Amino acid sequence: MDRTRSVKLGLGVWSLIVALIALVVLTFLPTPYVIQRPGPVYDTLGTAAGPEGEQVPLIQVEGAETFETAGSLDLTTVQVVGNRERTPSWFELALAWMDSSRAVVPLESVFPEGVTTEQRDERNATLMVDSQHEATAAALGELGYDTGAAVVVQEVVEDAPAEGSIEAEDVITAIDGTAVTSAKQLRQAIQDAGGDPVELTVQRAGEEKVVEVTPEKQVEGDVTTWLIGVTLRTDYDFEIDVTLQLDNVGGPSAGMMFALGIIDTLTEGELNGGENVAGTGTIEADGTVGPIGGIRQKLYGARDAGADYFLAPTTNCDEVVGHVPDGLTVISTGTLEESLSALDVIAEGGDVDSLPSCDVVTSP
Repeated sequence: MDRTRSVKLGLGVWSLIVALIALVVLTFLPTPYVIQRPGPVYDTLGTAAGPEGEQVPLIQVEGAETFETAGSLDLTTVQVVGNRERTPSWFELALAWMDSSRAVVPLESVFPEGVTTEQRDERNATLMVDSQHEATAAALGELGYDTGAAVVVQEVVEDAPAEGSIEAEDVITAIDGTAVTSAKQLRQAIQDAGGDPVELTVQRAGEEKVVEVTPEKQVEGDVTTWLIGVTLRTDYDFEIDVTLQLDNVGGPSAGMMFALGIIDTLTEGELNGGENVAGTGTIEADGTVGPIGGIRQKLYGARDAGADYFLAPTTNCDEVVGHVPDGLTVISTGTLEESLSALDVIAEGGDVDSLPSCDVVTSP
């Protein structure tokens, strides 16, 4: 019996040693994943660090009267642990898999092949700037200001249908005689043409020209898109000066909360009734709220920051259901107008349960 116990003990010790060695090996092996976790939360009605580290209002307005605010309108962020140069260990991944506030996602989904960390950061910084412009346009448009939108050609793709007819910095003012007011509207008009030639009215160096371009067909799976081969940007000429101060945060997902913060700053009273509200969502100048990534991590970040309510894009509802942390009420929204209506109910102490909820959205 003693010999049997000794053999079993020896096997147990060796099994433990082998397991520890395997754990150490796995710790150093590269993995094809990164971890998403809740990032910092910023109150659009509060302050943020300025260029020299000083605290400045996150939203600054010149040229219009501003008003005192209360409560919070928080924008939420996601932090990514790992990159192509250094991926998380298998041990770190195991811990993340067991944490409901974190997500393990394929490396390729965050850092595509051929894209460096620096290039990704630069792209996200550009998206943040564009998001701020769209948020300002949406907010000022909602308040009745003229945003002076102009759709400008950023670049013409080589060998594309537009090459030779359209040039960089052309301002496209009309398509087939209909005034162009946004890049989204222009793309939709090209799509609606179904491959037929379109007449574009452009302003170039102070002169107006009318050019004809025939879109080319692009098929991805069962989706057909008609393209003329240009990248676009929308330039605005705002009546008032709105500056959004937020460094070290990239991507377009703060757009809706920026817009709400601007509206609250420029209107009397508290948009949120003094409550703590968080949210996320891209925004376009026409007020359309779009989907974002990392919604689950943002829900936990909002809860941990003290928010009671969370405005989530309707198009993200399938990722929200079943993942709402205790103590947080999620309201789904598809437009800036819907977000404002939800805040009205919250501010007035109304029936929040009557508002659109991801629990009842079946096809976002």
